[in-house]
Amino acid sequence: MSKIIASAAIRGAHKIACRVEQKYSGVLKKYGPAKEIGFPDTAYYLPVIYAMLGIPVRTLGDCQIVFQQARTLLPQLVADHTHLPYLAPALDAGMATLFYEEIEEAIRYLEQPGFYLAGEDVGDNSIWLGAANDVILRKRGVEFVDGTAPGFAAILGAAPDKETAARLAQELQTKNLYVFMAGDNNGKHFSQQLVDGNVQIGWNTRLVSFGPDTSAAVFALGFAVRAAMAFGAVKPGDFRKNLIYNKDRIFAFVLALGPVSDEWYANAAGAINFGFPVIADTAIPQILPTGICTYEHVVSSVPYEQMVSRAVEVRGLKVTMTEVPIPVAYGPAFEGERVRGDDIYLEAGGGRTAMVEYSVLKNMNEVEDGKIEVVGPDIGDIKAGDKLPLAIYVEFAGRQMQEDFLPILERQIHHLINYAQGLMHIGQRDISWLRVAKQSVDKGFTLKHIGSILHTMFHKDFGTIFDKVQITLHTLEPAVRTILQDARVAFKKRDERIANMTDESEGIFFSCTLCQSFAPSHVCVVTPERTGLCGAYNWLDCKASNEINPTGPNQPIEKGETLDELRGSWEGVNAFVKQHSRGKVETVNAYSIMRNPMTSCGCFECIAAVLDTCNGIMVVDRDHSGETPSGMKFTTLAGSVGGGAVTPGFIGHSKHYIGSKKFLKGEGGISRLVWMPKRLKDELSEKINEQGSRLGVENLADRIADETIGTTQDAILPFLKEKKHPALEMEGIV
Repeated sequence: MSKIIASAAIRGAHKIACRVEQKYSGVLKKYGPAKEIGFPDTAYYLPVIYAMLGIPVRTLGDCQIVFQQARTLLPQLVADHTHLPYLAPALDAGMATLFYEEIEEAIRYLEQPGFYLAGEDVGDNSIWLGAANDVILRKRGVEFVDGTAPGFAAILGAAPDKETAARLAQELQTKNLYVFMAGDNNGKHFSQQLVDGNVQIGWNTRLVSFGPDTSAAVFALGFAVRAAMAFGAVKPGDFRKNLIYNKDRIFAFVLALGPVSDEWYANAAGAINFGFPVIADTAIPQILPTGICTYEHVVSSVPYEQMVSRAVEVRGLKVTMTEVPIPVAYGPAFEGERVRGDDIYLEAGGGRTAMVEYSVLKNMNEVEDGKIEVVGPDIGDIKAGDKLPLAIYVEFAGRQMQEDFLPILERQIHHLINYAQGLMHIGQRDISWLRVAKQSVDKGFTLKHIGSILHTMFHKDFGTIFDKVQITLHTLEPAVRTILQDARVAFKKRDERIANMTDESEGIFFSCTLCQSFAPSHVCVVTPERTGLCGAYNWLDCKASNEINPTGPNQPIEKGETLDELRGSWEGVNAFVKQHSRGKVETVNAYSIMRNPMTSCGCFECIAAVLDTCNGIMVVDRDHSGETPSGMKFTTLAGSVGGGAVTPGFIGHSKHYIGSKKFLKGEGGISRLVWMPKRLKDELSEKINEQGSRLGVENLADRIADETIGTTQDAILPFLKEKKHPALEMEGIV
């Protein structure tokens, strides 16, 4: 390893250590050792420290233990006459740097509570997002699971100008990568350059502005280690497994833009511990042999036009891209863009006009593959700010094509349109909403290009199940209304089909092992009455997915002999789960929270937990950030339940499952539900009352407590008694 890099990294680590310990001394005197410290809304405390050392930093006093560990890692400064291998001490210095910087950022949260924004979006007065909370981690982690986000680029510094910054960011986005930004280059910040260049930043566009200082780079590595713990079931303190997991599964790299200081070298050494190489635009020494990283460790003097492709090559990333014949950039990174106010050129749907997306199955001779028509006004026929009705009518034909596949393909329209830069699409079916930005129209985008997107991407992703696809976009009110009426009839028939299916009527269930890339022992079992934990897959979806991709994550499971009808246990399901969890899980009950509940990945919409004092269960969804009667927020619960764990008394599930007849049937069903967030209760009240009535309990939703009643068991118990909640009369749940 280069002596120049090693000595600079070690010097930088010492500088950072002195700076942070000096800051710490001041806040310790000011607040005392019992003062709470940490990042907001996370079950992982200061995550790099927690992952590497297993130390949960809760208070200022806890930091002293970390400092002791960090000092043992700090090597002596390198003397001019010393000629020794420098890799190990430089890497140790890098890891110590990360520990110090996490504490430094936690001190900032303590001293400047409003400095970092909460949530996913930047504001008008601030662009610094700080540490991602666990809700963001799990929401975005799904994209690393399903491959829509193959990795991330951590950018330190700034480009020479805003135009170069915008080009780099867009190239990274079109490769579907997240971009995590921190630090400055002579007072310039990459994230601010993007804002100045009218580029939308924030989690929704995968351009994440963590913070203005170099120390904010630790948030990127904190995200990576939490992914290993949340989705990979890596235990806190198992630093070796966490580092290996990141090298093998989290494909990240560092782009150093600008003169590299000692502090930057120290952070680079920290990143190399994880197998994340450094690509620099300046002429710093290179480390080209392989070792900790898959290929080269440090590559320098890379021109900006080659920087992204060189980084992808060095990291060993496999990025697959399909050329879509449209005049704007295209990729999942643009899915979160917002088109608002004066930026809107065209709007359709969303209650402003009628809009529907509908697909049908036709005979081969009725469909001309690649035929795309706009019937009615197109963008060139209207002025900025106008609104149009819109029906996206898709006709499929193919020898392998089936009616069951139509909802799967139809559902893709949402994100396929959203992947186009400057388009915002919300909803599906007859509640869709589309906005097209002026910038996209300026580049030549028309409604006909939506047809080009769908034709190209349907063939790319689903070409094995159909032969032809033809797209017509109607923008005349009478035609849109006619298609809307036909579509609603078809939608009703589709919904009734799955609603009338039961677990008893089907001999085949389906697996979903999509999340095994992050949670190796997790096997989701999808039945007609129990959707996937993420809420994205029901039984028909999995059936269609299996026929589309017979070797994919949705495999058929022969139920076999029923072992426990009440709790939902079958011989064939247990055998499948044991085999595909690699022996980690031998028995699961589909309808029980207490006895061998199903494993949970980390992508679940909701978590159910037993409340023993109330003799019932609570449900909390990932959108609820407040306290719950379990004594834990969603984020803390998710840290215990996820990663493929089997945790009696806790289980992950979808929102839809709450309204199922099989919802926790083993413990008495929905009559056990005693607490849930008010917003979720209001959303599902009709289904809750329907299932409650089936069990002989009227107006069950009104008897369920929420956060307006209380967030502890003692606080909600009087309410449950007053409302005569049925759970209080049932046999003991524990």
